[in-house]
Amino acid sequence: MSANVPVWMKDTAFGDSKPTPPAEVPAAFAFTVKFQKLPYRSGSLQCRFQEVSGMEHSLETEDVAEGGENRFVHQLPVRAKPRRLLLKRGSALMAWCRGVLQGGLSQPVRLVDVEVQLMDANLNPLMSWTCQGAYPVRWTINAFESQRNEVALEEIELAYQTLASPI
Repeated sequence: MSANVPVWMKDTAFGDSKPTPPAEVPAAFAFTVKFQKLPYRSGSLQCRFQEVSGMEHSLETEDVAEGGENRFVHQLPVRAKPRRLLLKRGSALMAWCRGVLQGGLSQPVRLVDVEVQLMDANLNPLMSWTCQGAYPVRWTINAFESQRNEVALEEIELAYQTLASPI
């Protein structure tokens, strides 16, 4: 293995177990989600979610075949590819989502910023991402089944304009 690989990532040859990762390796289960610029609310609203996904940067590309060149196809960047932020949690639908989804576009859609912070072991912000210009595009609730003993989970899908990472 390379000398640049951290000690805790190196494999121990047929030994007991791998060393435990140091504290600076973030755990993905400690995070917060804050909604900023919510209509009819001053300040930010911090919400608890079971799962957050959909934070991604990617580019759409266009394939261009060059005449006489059969070894490869040029892939030219076109635009940033839109992603959707997916939030899952115990049932507690926000008035903002309900207003946008049930309003039938009778009123302008109010865009909000959604900040997701990854926390360290002492619950201090370690990394932060902000989905700017977000609005709800889908709300679902999981199936109700009498054979399962689970919490009813809401799933809110948000479209957003840009993803920024200030820290």
